[in-house]
Amino acid sequence: MNTSERSQQMRFAAHMSWANTTDRSGRTAAARKASHHTRFIDMAREKHPDATEAEIEQIAASLKKAHYTALALKSAASRRKSREAAQAKRRAEAEQQLAQYRPGSAAA
Repeated sequence: MNTSERSQQMRFAAHMSWANTTDRSGRTAAARKASHHTRFIDMAREKHPDATEAEIEQIAASLKKAHYTALALKSAASRRKSREAAQAKRRAEAEQQLAQYRPGSAAA
């Protein structure tokens, strides 16, 4: 079996597995919780070693929200910079085209 066939076989198996799963969010809950949540729990324990487990959960939730808010801010800034660069490029191109029709220009 070549790599393409193997890839298709694995893709088929994955689709069949998901087709047989009735509780999709339940199937991935442990992985979602373990992926980032434990990192925030660890950070909360480092910041507040004397806190109770309930407090640690609240602190971890706040740390998680802060993390994703920071990512959203970075994403928005990146999109804004890209948009401004594209607008500046379009303005420069339009200015260059208009310059061809101004009196005294070499192309006029």
